[in-house]
Amino acid sequence: MEAQGHDIHGEARLIDAMAERGSRILDAGCGTGRLGGYLIRQGHTVVGTDLDPVLIDHARADHPDGRWEVGDLSADEIPEGNFDLAVSAGNVMGFLAEEGRKPALANITRSLSHGGRFVVGFGAGRGWGFDNFIATAREAGLELENVFESWDLKPFTEDSNFLVAVFHRP
Repeated sequence: MEAQGHDIHGEARLIDAMAERGSRILDAGCGTGRLGGYLIRQGHTVVGTDLDPVLIDHARADHPDGRWEVGDLSADEIPEGNFDLAVSAGNVMGFLAEEGRKPALANITRSLSHGGRFVVGFGAGRGWGFDNFIATAREAGLELENVFESWDLKPFTEDSNFLVAVFHRP
């Protein structure tokens, strides 16, 4: 995609702009570590977790300065904790089983320092309506700060088909 001229670092640039230099960042559903790898290069400490061991192996090989762990956001405690910021891009939330949604958000909430922020983006039509997602995040202990329809912070409207939400742990 990058070779075709697509911007593959938009999410990472936003997270970098939101974080103090040298922040501890959780990449929840990190895949191959594309986003976390960018953040490491900007001077952040990154821990990534993903359900797929093959993707984690790629992250470890491509971004050896990060910590990359196989784990299920819905069932496993997140390694380390006390993160300044957590990010979940790539429609990760849309792949969670319905019964694992609230536990995953609770795990992410517990991994944040008090005042830590969680930024999440996913598309409509993935089986989890935006209003229900926000309500579940509140039940898991997160407070909503802002919603947008894109990683470049376009305003969210009732017709938006993508959500980027910013929460914090009180």
